[in-house]
Amino acid sequence: MRPESMKIFDDLRNLNVLTIQNAKKNGEKVVGCYCTYSPQELILAAGAHSVTLCGTRQEPVAAAERDLPRNLCPLIKSSYGFAITGKCPYFEAADLLVAETTCDGKKKMYELMGKIKPMHVMNLPQSANSEGALEQWTQEMHRFKAWLEQKFAVRITEEDIRKAIKLMNRERNALRRLHAVTKFKPSPITGVDLLVSVWTKGFNVNKEEGIKLVEDLAAEVEAMAARGESPFTADAPRILLTGCPVGFGSEKVVRLLEESGASVVAFENCSGYKSLDRLVDEDPNKDVMVALAEKYLNIPCSCMTPNQGRLELIGKLAKEYEVDGVVDLTWQACHTYNVEAFVIRDYVQKQLNLPYMHLETDYSESDVEQLRVRVQAFLELIQG
Repeated sequence: MRPESMKIFDDLRNLNVLTIQNAKKNGEKVVGCYCTYSPQELILAAGAHSVTLCGTRQEPVAAAERDLPRNLCPLIKSSYGFAITGKCPYFEAADLLVAETTCDGKKKMYELMGKIKPMHVMNLPQSANSEGALEQWTQEMHRFKAWLEQKFAVRITEEDIRKAIKLMNRERNALRRLHAVTKFKPSPITGVDLLVSVWTKGFNVNKEEGIKLVEDLAAEVEAMAARGESPFTADAPRILLTGCPVGFGSEKVVRLLEESGASVVAFENCSGYKSLDRLVDEDPNKDVMVALAEKYLNIPCSCMTPNQGRLELIGKLAKEYEVDGVVDLTWQACHTYNVEAFVIRDYVQKQLNLPYMHLETDYSESDVEQLRVRVQAFLELIQG
């Protein structure tokens, strides 16, 4: 059984392309984003659309490898491959690009991508709690705001930013509600459908329409749960997925887990709950740029050192979603997540007393059967 509203999300990918193309015809401005550290509020306050850019499929990787090393993270290669092949309609529609210095591979790739379209790179501090980090990141917010004003010939007011903050907080709350439906036992929605709906929402141009779509899906799934409807058996192992971001086209581990009988109920990664855990402070007496800097600086990505926030979020989600095991996914050549897996394993096994499995793979299907064997063995361990 599948929520009827998922049909809308299945069609939304094509509809979003038409919407963004119509927006361009009407002279509206578009800013493409690659990371959850991108402050969408400033883009919206500039009167532009903020859209997620493609980077979760294997197809453009070969084209990217003409310029980039083969032993580089598939997310980086996919993102660059989409850019140079013209096969991401959102990249084609974007007037400007914004990125952040999250890892060395991305930083160097952005130098090449910046030759294709105007790009602003925000210098992200490498520690959220170090002395001067908040001040530095606040200055980066001001620098990005000034760049948008110059490029779009607009003036971004404090009122514009506060309105955008309220809108984005509403979107985050809607997505929180959607994620929360999997707290029901058994979950009334598959992890794959949850992933696809959240991922597709990232390409949505009209924020108000997108919020309504998410709220409608959440309401339908809540009603399914109340009726006891679920695609899973009551004893299906409940899995928390942490690690690198996943999206449509790179969801093979989620599919393998659920094909093997598990229910993926929590996504700690930045394509899941990580960017939703904290809202922007709406206190009217607080400096809006500081409020934005605080929210975005505290996203617990593995590029931060130390990264205690990730442990705390995993612990929180593991408890709230009553998970039976944790799967830590690392894309090949993602060194920060690969090294941090050691810390996550210790925390999950020793502090949370939960089974843990670390998987390292790429976007291709070449290792699917090997992964399937490991996944099935892990689930047998959970089930005793």
